[in-house]
Amino acid sequence: MKIKKGDEVKIIAGKDKGKTGKIIKVFPQEFKFLVEGLNLFKKHAKPRQADKKGEVILVPKPVSISALRLVCPHCHKITRVGFLVNETAKTRICKKCQQAL
Repeated sequence: MKIKKGDEVKIIAGKDKGKTGKIIKVFPQEFKFLVEGLNLFKKHAKPRQADKKGEVILVPKPVSISALRLVCPHCHKITRVGFLVNETAKTRICKKCQQAL
């Protein structure tokens, strides 16, 4: 996968369209990502003890890779990811500014 944990991404589809956030978890088999503070849904929790009340919790749900675009840390634009292969290493680069990610 070209997007990794810790990358900043912008959501281009869905209810949070236009917002940016940081990847906190990756699900490679499903091609989905958990984005910090985005795609939140309400979950109603039962009271677990007799003296406590039930509550509504905001839970982040995974976002599909097709709804995300990487934000380059150098040019701050949404971009595609390319690879530069040297004799020693393979590095990810921004397709717009050609800087290493």
